[in-house]
Amino acid sequence: MRNLTSKIKEKAFELGFNKVGITKAEFTEKEKQNLDKWLSKNYHASMDWIEKRKEERGNIFKYFPEAVSLVALAMNYNSGKGQNDLRSNYKFSNYAWGEDYHKILKNHLNELLNFIQTQSTDIKGLACVDTSPVMEKVWAQKAGLGWQGKHTNLITRDYGSWVFLGIIILNQPLEYDQAFTEDLCGSCTACIDACPTDAITSYQINSNKCISYRTIEHRGSFNDYENELDGWIYGCDICQEVCPWNIKFSQITTEKSFLPKNEIIEWTDDQWKKLNKEKYDKLFNGSSVKRTKFEGLKRNINQNSIDT
Repeated sequence: MRNLTSKIKEKAFELGFNKVGITKAEFTEKEKQNLDKWLSKNYHASMDWIEKRKEERGNIFKYFPEAVSLVALAMNYNSGKGQNDLRSNYKFSNYAWGEDYHKILKNHLNELLNFIQTQSTDIKGLACVDTSPVMEKVWAQKAGLGWQGKHTNLITRDYGSWVFLGIIILNQPLEYDQAFTEDLCGSCTACIDACPTDAITSYQINSNKCISYRTIEHRGSFNDYENELDGWIYGCDICQEVCPWNIKFSQITTEKSFLPKNEIIEWTDDQWKKLNKEKYDKLFNGSSVKRTKFEGLKRNINQNSIDT
């Protein structure tokens, strides 16, 4: 068990993961109750897939019945640049400046899982990114990677919250790390105070008010309640930009796939306004921006143009 645990961690760092921790699979009753309460308030807005697979999210054994251990992994994506480095006044969430993190992360996770399975023919497992019905932030905290901040993102001591999370579920016992039990947000309310739409209450987000939700997941036109975007055309980084842990402890990623495309940095307001389907398809080929589709991104640009 100790030998396999050491091999997993060593291989994870070799593959480019910045943090790795391991925890025991268990029924997360408290976290399931929190999820159910959040859903009952309709804080998931139109994201029906969360509701449809809530039982799997709340109970790891309903997703992977043979689960014994979970390997939680984090990969730093901070490019060292911020919104002030963009030529345009339009703001664009920096997690989407480069290649699609789902593909990058999933490839690394699958490579690690394949390595683990070479150690024994008895090992079964699943590699999960945030498209899977797994509460990755919950498991990352249980595995000792960090804590969930008041903005609900996982914060690490050494990279802040600029990290992508992945989970590997295994049917094998391993040596387990201690859970991260401290809440190092303390009395800080920077993220809550800075949110222009009041989407954040302490440790909870109302997606209906969240700019990131509005610019990515929301379909169709905006009503008067939804049209405040504060200059953002894709996602929103405000709650992370003001977090003291990100200001003091963030590091620049070594994963070149996460570095910004030149167009993201160099395009002017006028170039964004003239964005057409052909340019969109070319610029965002292999990008998570495909999530909002051309129509959604164009809608966001037009809405912000109206506001200014």
